[in-house]
Amino acid sequence: MATPQARGVIFIHSAPRSLCPHLEWAAGRALGRAVSFDWEDQPVLDGSRRAEFYWEGPAGTGAALATAIRGWEHLRFEVSEDPTPRSDGGRWMHTPSLGIHYAQTDATGNVVIGEDRIRYAMEIAAGDVRELQRELDVALGAAWDEELEPFRHAGDDAAVVWLHKVG
Repeated sequence: MATPQARGVIFIHSAPRSLCPHLEWAAGRALGRAVSFDWEDQPVLDGSRRAEFYWEGPAGTGAALATAIRGWEHLRFEVSEDPTPRSDGGRWMHTPSLGIHYAQTDATGNVVIGEDRIRYAMEIAAGDVRELQRELDVALGAAWDEELEPFRHAGDDAAVVWLHKVG
């Protein structure tokens, strides 16, 4: 049985200029072909660049891409892989402060939390509603979404409004 073909998107939300060619090389190696990203300035973070790249490949390519580009300092990214009739979808998010987060996704891109993860959250919470909420936020990747959100909106040509800025 042939491996199903999948597709998805790499969102490089912020990368130092010097890292851009290395990211293209790493993504190309994971895809088995040379790639070229259309880089733009990232208005949220001076001196950084952003890019979106749509890809197609065998199911599991999203994991290969996320693995290929993670680990570099100052890099924020997301990789998505749409589900196929024979494989789950997924989303990988990475920030310098949080590292990488993986979540299974459904056909419309919603995060799917498995039964075992929910049972674990309930066990850890031991009846404490706040702890249950914290565990479910971890499973959903809420901290990653919160950190990446200003960078996502910057890609929509929208003005970025910082509610708070530390440092």
